[in-house]
Amino acid sequence: MNDSCGTWKQIDVAGKPVDVYEPSQRSEHNYAVLHLHGHGGRTLKGNEVYTQELERYGFVAVCPHGKRSWWGKRICREFDAEMSPVEFIMEHLLPFLGTDYDAAPPAVAVSGVSMGGQGALRLAYWHPREFPVVAALAPAVDFQNWWGMGLPLDEMYESALDARQDSATLQLHPLNWPAQQFIACDPQDADCFEGTDRLISKLSSSGILFEKDVTTSAGGHSWEYFNHMAPAVMKFLHERLERERLKFRPET
Repeated sequence: MNDSCGTWKQIDVAGKPVDVYEPSQRSEHNYAVLHLHGHGGRTLKGNEVYTQELERYGFVAVCPHGKRSWWGKRICREFDAEMSPVEFIMEHLLPFLGTDYDAAPPAVAVSGVSMGGQGALRLAYWHPREFPVVAALAPAVDFQNWWGMGLPLDEMYESALDARQDSATLQLHPLNWPAQQFIACDPQDADCFEGTDRLISKLSSSGILFEKDVTTSAGGHSWEYFNHMAPAVMKFLHERLERERLKFRPET
């Protein structure tokens, strides 16, 4: 593992800004992390805590700027008038990772916070083969609660019920799901804890394997909490990427 420092830069992929972290020494198996930001649009670029963890494991990180799109399959004009965030990720960002960094599924983990946390989960639920490893912090699972507040959600969905039908809890397939899931939420998080707990209950009742932390408290729905959880998240991603690799290439 690495202790020195890599570099952050911002590039353009299909006309969209993407923050990229290049570690000083890549992971032996070219692991990468796709990180989805929250509603405020703050990526991991310049975050000392996450940068240290990315460097420790030699992860390349890609942090696309998705505006307030909720990282779904619906068109959000604030993001793009013709291309959904999921289309951008699958058709442009993943090929970029493969071409420029020799990182391809299933060696690409997906993570996110808040809006990006639920986006990471939905992406992995829709594409579990490509993203078998996912970590979500304070995922805003019940984003239908924000419908009707004058946000881009109002254009993307006809009603709160329409939005709810597209939520991670209802997108989960009982027979086709990501093998490695980590879901965490501060119990003092008034915005996201209830929805997170409901998703966890569905995972449990469906017999789907996952890891959780809904007891650690470090500032509620805040970057204080997200940063506090960074070591646990990155350790999980590294260990589970290794586990997925060894499923198909067991060491002797």
